[in-house]
Amino acid sequence: MHRTLAAILVPFLGLWVLCNAATAQSDAAAPQNNAATPQNDATTTQNKPASGPSAATAQTGGPTPSAPGAAVYFVGLKDGDTIPTKSTIHFGLRGMGVAPAGSERANSGHHHLIVDAPTPPLNAEIPNDFHHLHFGAGQTETELTLTPGEHTLQLVFADKDHIPHSPPLVSDRIKVNVVDQVAAPPPATSASPQAASPTTYKRHPSPKGAKVYFIYPTDGAYITPNPVIRFGLLNMGVAPAGFDKPNTGHHHLLIDTDLPPLDQPIPNDFHHLHFGAGQTEAKITLTPGPHKLQLLFADTKHIPHDPPVYSNVINVTVTVNGRPPHRRHHHRYWHHYY
Repeated sequence: MHRTLAAILVPFLGLWVLCNAATAQSDAAAPQNNAATPQNDATTTQNKPASGPSAATAQTGGPTPSAPGAAVYFVGLKDGDTIPTKSTIHFGLRGMGVAPAGSERANSGHHHLIVDAPTPPLNAEIPNDFHHLHFGAGQTETELTLTPGEHTLQLVFADKDHIPHSPPLVSDRIKVNVVDQVAAPPPATSASPQAASPTTYKRHPSPKGAKVYFIYPTDGAYITPNPVIRFGLLNMGVAPAGFDKPNTGHHHLLIDTDLPPLDQPIPNDFHHLHFGAGQTEAKITLTPGPHKLQLLFADTKHIPHDPPVYSNVINVTVTVNGRPPHRRHHHRYWHHYY
């Protein structure tokens, strides 16, 4: 009897011992597997692609190479700053030089300010419109006028043809808060008449019969949102900004604004587009609806000549297809009675 019970119970006891040993080994291995999980998470975090300017510079730019370690940035302006509606924006550059548009110099280019727009394609010519301001004369600062509210700003450096270098030089896109500024009191008048008198700039003379005009479009035309505006010029020559040659200058396009002061540099903003590379045509972007356009010719320092050379104002209407809107004709049906 006892032998029979022992023969039955011994195999069951052995099986129970083996099951407990296997369970203990599984519990001991579990913390090691859990400990490996954070390493996998850390590896995943490191493999995430970078964003911001590093992601932009990873893209391929145009045919002109940039210098190793070169960078473009804002001077004295950072993300989240509050600025007045009229501010001087300073451009910083490291590792390369500034040269006017159209000038072929190694390791050089000129600045472009992107306002309230995404980074443009980095392997094509930067647009010239309300949101893409060109500084083809080699400027390293500009006086910018913005409406109150939040705006984004970004710098893109580009070659003589307005195409970003490779790899591209792109700053961080920063947000600024623009507020109205109370006018500062005028400075006290100096007792010395010489100190009070401003320094006058002798404007370049324009030759007799000089004239600037629109080749396209014409007054009253319907145009697309991205037209190519062609500039005409008589009895003067075109030269890039920064090149001082007699009887020459470069074009400026005024959009939906009046003539600026003719004895001062022309502003560079949404309504005053500069073509300092000596362009005689430009593709611009306009919103649908009516607009007024005017050309103003200016010298090496963006100051109009004496006498000034400017075109007549033309009025154009922008439509999606560049055609007049379809008008419905009301047909009158005559009833004949017999």
